[in-house]
Amino acid sequence: MEAKTEACAKLIRGQFPVIDSDLFQYIQDVIQMSGDDFEQDEDVFEAVGGFLQECDVSKSEEDIKSLCNGIFGLLHGESGNKSNGNSGQRILDAPVQMKDIGGNSANGQEEPAGSIWIQKIEDNLSVDKKKLEKAEQMLLKKMDRKEKVEKPAANRYKSHEATASQVISKKDAKAEASNLQTKDIRIENFDISFGDHVLLRGANLVLTFGRRYGMVGRNGMGKSTLLRMISSGQLVIPSHISILHVEQEVTGDDTIALQSVLESLEKRESLLREEKEINQTINDGGDPALSSRLTEIYAELEAMESDKAPSKASVILAGLGFNAEMQARPTKTFSGGWRMRLALARALFCKPDLLLLDEPTNMLDMQAIIWLERYLQTWGTTLLVVSHDRNFLDEVPTDMLHLHSQRIDTYRGNYTEFNNTMTERLKSQQREYEAQMDYRKHVQEFIDKFRFNAKRASLVQSRIKQLERLPELKPIEKETDVVLKFPDVEKLSPPILMLSSVTFNYDKNRTIFSNVDLSATMESRICIVGENGAGKTTLLKILMDQLTPTSGDRTAHRNLKFGYFSQHHVDQLDMSICSVELMQKEFPGFKVEEYRRMLGSFGVTGEMALQQISSLSGGQKSRVAFAILCAHKPNFLILDEPTNHLDIQTIEALGNGLLKYKGGVILVSHDERLIRMVCQELWVCSKGRVYSLEGGFDEYRAIIEKELVLA
Repeated sequence: MEAKTEACAKLIRGQFPVIDSDLFQYIQDVIQMSGDDFEQDEDVFEAVGGFLQECDVSKSEEDIKSLCNGIFGLLHGESGNKSNGNSGQRILDAPVQMKDIGGNSANGQEEPAGSIWIQKIEDNLSVDKKKLEKAEQMLLKKMDRKEKVEKPAANRYKSHEATASQVISKKDAKAEASNLQTKDIRIENFDISFGDHVLLRGANLVLTFGRRYGMVGRNGMGKSTLLRMISSGQLVIPSHISILHVEQEVTGDDTIALQSVLESLEKRESLLREEKEINQTINDGGDPALSSRLTEIYAELEAMESDKAPSKASVILAGLGFNAEMQARPTKTFSGGWRMRLALARALFCKPDLLLLDEPTNMLDMQAIIWLERYLQTWGTTLLVVSHDRNFLDEVPTDMLHLHSQRIDTYRGNYTEFNNTMTERLKSQQREYEAQMDYRKHVQEFIDKFRFNAKRASLVQSRIKQLERLPELKPIEKETDVVLKFPDVEKLSPPILMLSSVTFNYDKNRTIFSNVDLSATMESRICIVGENGAGKTTLLKILMDQLTPTSGDRTAHRNLKFGYFSQHHVDQLDMSICSVELMQKEFPGFKVEEYRRMLGSFGVTGEMALQQISSLSGGQKSRVAFAILCAHKPNFLILDEPTNHLDIQTIEALGNGLLKYKGGVILVSHDERLIRMVCQELWVCSKGRVYSLEGGFDEYRAIIEKELVLA
């Protein structure tokens, strides 16, 4: 077979001298593994024809088929050409009279022994079971080899493209056709799938104009995917409704930040351009009749309060952390996080009919979050926001949407009201289910007891009909609890970590902070808060000895081993492989069960551990990053915004895990629930200082709210 494969390889090389080496190796493997199974040249074409076509698109399909025919000929030779039907058989060169063969039976004579009309059954037929089992095992191995060869490495994982389908009712179609300008949104009976995984089936979504909806659900349930399906038009809503989905950051160019926000109001920009062009034409001695159009433009600009637009845009930018100097800077000078804030500012300024926000608090500090909460409380159009921040979900939404079990449930009220209502609803459903089970059991016992009693026959039939009439209740499907288990560590004797009179400058004119005196122990649960750009991440890097202070001293225990988590680490995961393979790369030499145990400690279990990492949700990727971090067994955790993309239940589990962890913890976070749950000490990094705040988070929030009132 090797000689035949080599001959085929030479033939392919002759046709494609510059073929890609990986593709050539794959084609060669297919021919070697499956050559014996090709029954005709069409089989060769189906197996490798598409890949051969990729080598040279100038070749026609007939050219490729001709090459496949040549490959088949080399594999089987003339005598092996099964497609001609003459493999190992004698060609009949004279007519055969079938009546001569079968005529004897018609005359009542006995059929000859070799007659084709008689199926002779031998009595001594038997099967060697051992040989049969051996043959089956060899066949399975061969099929397994074929399957491995026929799937190139790039296609090892199934497609993970999101798709949506929707049933549009006649009522909605008629309303669209008649151009009824209602701004309520009704998406009925729709499905969303991600590859082979069904996220939503037969779901319904109703958004009433002017209401603010918060959407919650476990990581991977399809919240972000649903927003993308709506904004991309894959889920159809009335065409007159304007949608804005804050998903991608603003493109960096020479446009200043304030102008970038103003340009988001396209109608105003269009009118201003037209006004400028008309004035130029009139000044150059053009058509004076254009002055009537100019009057209309001025009226439209006045109606939309165009003159107040710059001040409104400036207020929004200031609320999101842009001072006057930053508002005048080109967008290309900002980092990705600040450009995302610009995208949010543009959305808030132009006020679409439907605003879609996906985790808006991820890119904001506490000051900006509190400002955004207040701003959205008076939002006039429809808002749909996905968030994990419980305090934000208590302050902003008027309604809650809960994604679970491939459907969407709607609740009135904020997150706390939703949580209470849902808990009571589940308890009520469970009580109803248990009561029905008890009743069914009681009735069934009566039926079983008197089934054969003639006197009670009518009663038995009545009870049977009662059971048939009962509605079929299903047991309550409780969402499994998320548990995050951090590694056990040995205690270290103090001092553990200390900063003494530390000052840090990026240059002579830019001091980040000065005279910092702080310390941490193995029992520390410290949260660092402060506005963006105040130096929180810089402080973390000094604590971990990744940056050297300009002056002052850093002291650390010689056995201190840091575990550092940030979104930067999540983004650097190898997206082309699954979680188990990633653990194998990070920690070679263990059994698969051990890698699964490591991942299982952070809720990455079952099929999730075998999914390509690129197909996981943001929160699921964060769990994988946590698993890798903790497999290194650190005894002091430094966590920079660890709650980004985690669902509410996982944030709760993270808090519980950190409380049980025996090492030290310093985290940067704006999640109020996690801070209150875990942290015993608050370090404020603000205006060139880093200091411990005795009053804790309550005092810090009061300071921010006072600053916002004064602003």
